[in-house]
Amino acid sequence: MEYSVIVHDAEEGGYWVEVPALPGCYSQGETVEETLEHVREAIGLYIETLQDQGHPIPRDDEVVFKVSVAA
Repeated sequence: MEYSVIVHDAEEGGYWVEVPALPGCYSQGETVEETLEHVREAIGLYIETLQDQGHPIPRDDEVVFKVSVAA
């Protein structure tokens, strides 16, 4: 499965990431690569917990684009 994630700069340094399709699924790291590695683990644990509790696994049907505007 694939999930869209949003990586943010953390105020204290490093990065934090959220998974919009999985409410409450967040992670963090010092580098983008580390942050993505950590969020993969978080997603896996999130899905494992849902499965253990008999809940359906949310799909990520979002398509994310960046658009440019004149400012």
